[in-house]
Amino acid sequence: MLHLLKVDLKKLADYRTFWIICGLYFFTLCMGAASGMEFLKWLARVIDGFGQHINISRIPLYHFPDIWQNLAWSSGILKMGLAIMTVISITNEYTYRTIRQNIIDGLSREQFLLSKVMTNLVLSVLSMVLVFLIAIVTGLIYSPALDFPYGFTGIAFYPAYFLEVFTFLSFALMLGIFIQRSGLTIILLLSSYLIELIIKENIEEEVPWMIAYFPLESIMNLVPMPFARYAFQEIRDYVTIGSVAIALGWATLFNYFAYLKLKKSDI
Repeated sequence: MLHLLKVDLKKLADYRTFWIICGLYFFTLCMGAASGMEFLKWLARVIDGFGQHINISRIPLYHFPDIWQNLAWSSGILKMGLAIMTVISITNEYTYRTIRQNIIDGLSREQFLLSKVMTNLVLSVLSMVLVFLIAIVTGLIYSPALDFPYGFTGIAFYPAYFLEVFTFLSFALMLGIFIQRSGLTIILLLSSYLIELIIKENIEEEVPWMIAYFPLESIMNLVPMPFARYAFQEIRDYVTIGSVAIALGWATLFNYFAYLKLKKSDI
């Protein structure tokens, strides 16, 4: 399996767009995840200018244990960047016929797909580790005290974040294999949330229980939006087994559908 990963990474290593997009993604991830406190300081200055006062130290955005869910959710918004890279990677295989050359050189279709899945796993792990390190550093800087083990009660959101990114990358990989054109695939990927939202709005009253089983909904349910708690609203501040099971099911289906298409397509 490591050999298959090396095969795919070797192709990407010489691809300048891969490094540009990944570099921008990880840079934006670092800046976006670590700049929340600066945004709060700016907001406090703006509010002070209107004669009001806000004590930002009372908003535990970067305090343990809130920081785990806060950063996992906000970082999840940026996963579209990695998904676009996944789309470009797989569609280029068809555009430049490198998939055909790999098959001629002795790589089976199953092995080719596995190399892409392994790359998605690596990107998901790197993303999770980076967000985890940012959470550790910023949490230690801004938390008034580190209460162990209470301060780490939300750490389960990071395996959930990994699954969120990997499932979405699997979705992007499947779309790329089915459509095989980068521009059209990216448009569909960007539109997928809107398409699913329209469908959900039309069936929500009749079969509301189905909403949680929609693919993109299940991905978002892994790490629910946490910031409503600062407006004294109740939120889900833990990872549920059901959300993990549904997302795992979709990740498996996305890669299986990609395998079926790859197996039957003429390359």
